[in-house]
Amino acid sequence: MQEIGLKSKKNGLESLGIKNAEKVYWNLTAAELVEHSIQNGQGVLTDEGALMCDTGKFTGRSPKDRFIVKDDITKDSVWWGDINIPFAPEKFDALYDKMIQSLEGKTIYARDAYAGADSNYRLNLRVINTTPWANLFCHHLFLRPSANEINTHEPQFTIIQNPDFFAEPETDGTRQSNFAIINFTKRIVLIGGTAYTGEMKKSIFSILNFILPHQRNVLSMHCSANIGIEEKDTAIFFGLSGTGKTTLSADPNRPLIGDDEHGWTEEGVFNFEGGCYAKVIDLSKEKEPQIWDAIKFGTLLENTRFHEGTRQVDYKNKQVTENTRAAYPIHYIDNAVEPSKGGTPTNVFFLTCDAYGVLPPISKLNPSQAMYHFISGYTAKVAGTEAGITEPVTAFSACFGAPFLPLHPTKYAQMLGEKMEKHNVKLWLINTGWTGGAYGVGSRMKLPYTRAMITAALASELDNVNYEEHPIFGVAMPTSCPNVPTEILNPRNTWKDKEAYDAQANKLANAFNKNFEKFEDFATEAILSGAPVATVNQE
Repeated sequence: MQEIGLKSKKNGLESLGIKNAEKVYWNLTAAELVEHSIQNGQGVLTDEGALMCDTGKFTGRSPKDRFIVKDDITKDSVWWGDINIPFAPEKFDALYDKMIQSLEGKTIYARDAYAGADSNYRLNLRVINTTPWANLFCHHLFLRPSANEINTHEPQFTIIQNPDFFAEPETDGTRQSNFAIINFTKRIVLIGGTAYTGEMKKSIFSILNFILPHQRNVLSMHCSANIGIEEKDTAIFFGLSGTGKTTLSADPNRPLIGDDEHGWTEEGVFNFEGGCYAKVIDLSKEKEPQIWDAIKFGTLLENTRFHEGTRQVDYKNKQVTENTRAAYPIHYIDNAVEPSKGGTPTNVFFLTCDAYGVLPPISKLNPSQAMYHFISGYTAKVAGTEAGITEPVTAFSACFGAPFLPLHPTKYAQMLGEKMEKHNVKLWLINTGWTGGAYGVGSRMKLPYTRAMITAALASELDNVNYEEHPIFGVAMPTSCPNVPTEILNPRNTWKDKEAYDAQANKLANAFNKNFEKFEDFATEAILSGAPVATVNQE
């Protein structure tokens, strides 16, 4: 077995049972990995110098094929169910042996990395890939140790990814031939049968979502974060896809801490990652200038296509998937903070795209409401965007990241509530959706108004204005806001048919309460008191 590159002196591949690989490339640079990918026929360069690759059959994560080994560490602490699917330890051991055998005679790309920009909570990683472009993804998305750090690097978790190894469900215990399995006792992640790189990123996020809250009293969060230039105030933004999380946190006047995964300690907020994994469907320089400028040599593009006869990327092309992506190191963003840390947040924003036109464009939440809405994780899919959808559809994802939560959502919500009260944090619910009626009747909230509301909240300009209480959701709505028309601040006032608004608000409140039934047995009275109070029960 020939080993090439800067290798850690501790815990080599032999300790994993990998002994007969043809070649092992250790910690190659981004340029070297791009070169290997092109030589292997696995990628091509775009006119901007980015590496374009295809992930094959899977162009997104496969949540039903993600498992956690159920053993003494996890059996009484993991929130088992449709999200966290148990896997037998003996099945893991057998599958591990088969997967290690599949690496015999292969070329391997090994990488030492870590997660967590705060050294007090750093998680050392080792990644084993069979393709150079997957290793390039890990170079970008995880944090990169220095040469001196590599010399003493001792991995605490190892990812082994081989997209060409397929499980046999009948004997291996998987659902399909593809799988992602986390073993907290052996500190190993196995990923096979899929080349979608996001499985690696989200496996480590899931691990941190277990370790940090459960063992280190750190709130792990699926959110973006930025920081003020002068006041150095930290703001965090939660939101599901389509709510504006990336757009609204990307502010040229507020340097970026990170765009997706963070931890909140007693000292402040830190980024888990060393890069960004941005959606690029319909990308334009006008809409997302920072992402646009980050797509250059070294960047990995996944599942995109060229304009015919050119090497120019057609970002509108959905031929392969709508989930086209770009992976790049965070320093490709011109105003990114390094190291990726900030102080204790003073403002937290929950972003929702309410296509029903019910929720206020901005409202202030008390701690009980914050915990309730955090667990709910609400947005709405807009009619017409998916086949068969003729009207808005409610979507709930606990803590704005249910697929990555090994613990019960109430654990994360209680930690958020405690931090809000301890640090006097202001929490805002921002509706980037519809006003003046539901989708098809009203109109989408104007982005300049949303930006003005967030700017006003960050500048404490909403601290001394009058508020009124929403009659059903109970949230506090400001009656004035700089650079925003007063008439849009109370959503009921924007509807011509007030009775229709009341009916729609009751309908949405009942949807919230119905969704929350599965959490009630674990929720405290403080959390439950944040629920909306519907005046009409609509079954």
